[in-house]
Amino acid sequence: MAWIHGKNTVVKVATADLSTYTDTSELPRTADSHDVTTYGNDAHRKAGGLLDGTFTMSGTYDNTAAVGPRGKLEPLLGTICAIIRQPEGTGASLPQDSFDALLTGYTETNAVADMVKWSASFEIDGDVDSTAQSA
Repeated sequence: MAWIHGKNTVVKVATADLSTYTDTSELPRTADSHDVTTYGNDAHRKAGGLLDGTFTMSGTYDNTAAVGPRGKLEPLLGTICAIIRQPEGTGASLPQDSFDALLTGYTETNAVADMVKWSASFEIDGDVDSTAQSA
């Protein structure tokens, strides 16, 4: 088994590489569950349905207005944008997730005894393409 360090993760939103501003990202995937239980069963029967998912990312605020998270993400709030997530970094045959997502939230958090933090939340729109990176 080979362990992969998270520091190599690459995240791009609407072609903007926000990796250097991001310290956490998460891509939970879900599927609808339908109860198809009929008479005569002693337990619930289930059938799968549509796939769904969300994407979140966050990091330490950087006041580089034009290229930082605030400058790149805030204008996209309420719009669907392309996202590329490369959990092992960039390179041929490494995993990659590409998808469109609706930016539903952008938050800045200002704690008195800490650095300013930011976070963004997305709802996936359509399929996730998990084809490995090409050369």
